[in-house]
Amino acid sequence: MSHRIRIKLKSYDHNLVDKSAEKIVKTVKTTGAIVNGPIPLPTNKQKFTVLKSPFVNKKAREQFQLCSYKRLMDIYSSSAKTVDALMKLELPSGVEVEIKV
Repeated sequence: MSHRIRIKLKSYDHNLVDKSAEKIVKTVKTTGAIVNGPIPLPTNKQKFTVLKSPFVNKKAREQFQLCSYKRLMDIYSSSAKTVDALMKLELPSGVEVEIKV
């Protein structure tokens, strides 16, 4: 199975993304495959402005920011053992994982 497996991780907490990327790298290296990454992708920052009081103080506003952190990993020279190890791996619930073969 000498395909390239590309894994994208996305989360709103950078600690969760880094810890799950570390787990994936450890499990893949124990199976003997080659890992390229984790490569940090640009952070998306969404900013929201909300009125504090809708009637009296029109100039009083609050601002919020929502950041999404992403990491990219490529796995080369993988085997069936590598794929099985990735399927059995448990990651935190706040991390979105996208796997492409």
